[in-house]
Amino acid sequence: MKRKFAWLAIAMSAALAGCSFDGVPTLITANYGAQRDLGYSLPAIPIYKVPAQYRRQIVRYDTKEAPGTIIVDTGSKYLYFILPDGKAVRYGIGVGREGFEWNGTARVALKREWPTWTPPAAMIRRQPELAKWAGGQPGGLQNPLGARALYLFNKGGDTGYRLHGTPEWWSIGKAMSSGCIRLMNQDIIDLYDRASVGAKVIVK
Repeated sequence: MKRKFAWLAIAMSAALAGCSFDGVPTLITANYGAQRDLGYSLPAIPIYKVPAQYRRQIVRYDTKEAPGTIIVDTGSKYLYFILPDGKAVRYGIGVGREGFEWNGTARVALKREWPTWTPPAAMIRRQPELAKWAGGQPGGLQNPLGARALYLFNKGGDTGYRLHGTPEWWSIGKAMSSGCIRLMNQDIIDLYDRASVGAKVIVK
């Protein structure tokens, strides 16, 4: 019984410290509160409503890809930013709904803060109400690209796909976008600060 209670005490201590048993810290204190960002008042996310697995954390991740690489696992709804020593920052994501899925290898060609969003012509045909933004919707709290966007290019040029923020935090962990990969705004800001232009992006 004493051994059992001792083990339980160790487990509780590790949980409170934010550490897993293999020594990899998890960012259970990741900030999803309200913040000022480049003149915008970014609202808090009610993070208790977001499943724990989709909150930003550091995890074990074995890969031969170099640190700085971004790996998007559309099936599990995770995005990994590769760190040294077999670790990665893991973010929950929203992905393309049926008929809008995509995969492949690209690179981050551009990074933008509070970017302008221009709906593709095909999207405007499906949703005529978006025609008012044919020339671009200015960045802001209601902009579908959220607080940040990373623009993905491959050998053929602009893929049309983005890693971006979203004000629709409830869509994380679901398949409901038009193909782009969305993160909570506080998470895309974190990823934006970590990722470099030219970074390799693998979507699978």
